[in-house]
Amino acid sequence: MFAVYAKEPNKDNPLDSLVVGERPDPVVPDGWVKVRVKAASLNMHDLWTLRGVGIKPEQFPMILGCDGAGTLDDGTEVVLHAVVNAPGWQGDDTLDPKRTLLTEKHQGTFADYVVVPARNALPKPAGLSFAEAATMGTAWLTAYRMLFVKSGVRPGQTILVQGASGGVSTALIQLGRAAGVRVWVTGRSEEKRALAEQLGAHQTFESGARLPERVDAVFETVGKATWSHSLKSLKPGGIIVVSGSTSGPDANAELQRVFFLQLRIAGSTMGTRDELANLLEYVDLAGIRPQIGAELPFKDAEQGFRSMEAGETAGKIVFTA
Repeated sequence: MFAVYAKEPNKDNPLDSLVVGERPDPVVPDGWVKVRVKAASLNMHDLWTLRGVGIKPEQFPMILGCDGAGTLDDGTEVVLHAVVNAPGWQGDDTLDPKRTLLTEKHQGTFADYVVVPARNALPKPAGLSFAEAATMGTAWLTAYRMLFVKSGVRPGQTILVQGASGGVSTALIQLGRAAGVRVWVTGRSEEKRALAEQLGAHQTFESGARLPERVDAVFETVGKATWSHSLKSLKPGGIIVVSGSTSGPDANAELQRVFFLQLRIAGSTMGTRDELANLLEYVDLAGIRPQIGAELPFKDAEQGFRSMEAGETAGKIVFTA
């Protein structure tokens, strides 16, 4: 079958390992289902996979793509949950010590077909296109958990989203605005800040700018480059929810500020199957549609990867069959 895959880990030149070609058809284990992929979205996780982060060398070659949407053999339209749990696991999917994501142990969604546990294929809302639904399982689920599960933010409070144009950031803007939260956003360029305002941000600021007042919560996916600004932007007792560190993980913790102002720092990774089900209901009910910055055929996947590597995103990059 057609597939977009990583042939081997390449830490320094990850795109040199990207192949658009053919891979064997998948075998369907008991309790799993085969999904014909109609659309799948690109995530930073895919670049990390090409670099060999979070995946053992013997797992290569690995079909990329950790979320998507498609159809079952009977025509049922589904959205995929990327977190695969150990058999018999009970509790929060994301806390399973043996959990894995698609593309870490199991082959991913950038292909004609993907196989997933039956519970990982959720009904697709009729109001979402396959391309829109394909953004839900990673970036939008991550944003949903950060905002509604981890932060404790209430309608009427103010949040700061660091970074204006990435998939998680654009999702946070749209979800927060729809929930009655005042959304402030930082962005490196006028174009990125304009996009944030278009999506519903109440105010936008240059990266590192002093804010009019401190905020109740900061949402971090950037890491080292924005961490100090995030800490300085919080009200006493405020919270930073962090789900990524695209600019580097080794930020100065500034522990004196943390304990003196009683700041809280919460990590957040992906989300549970039930949270994805709730997210799908929410976007359908609220009429929210994800920001898709580029929609490309799978055969042009390299173009999408190069845009993401260069930081040239304006929402999600989606590949379609």
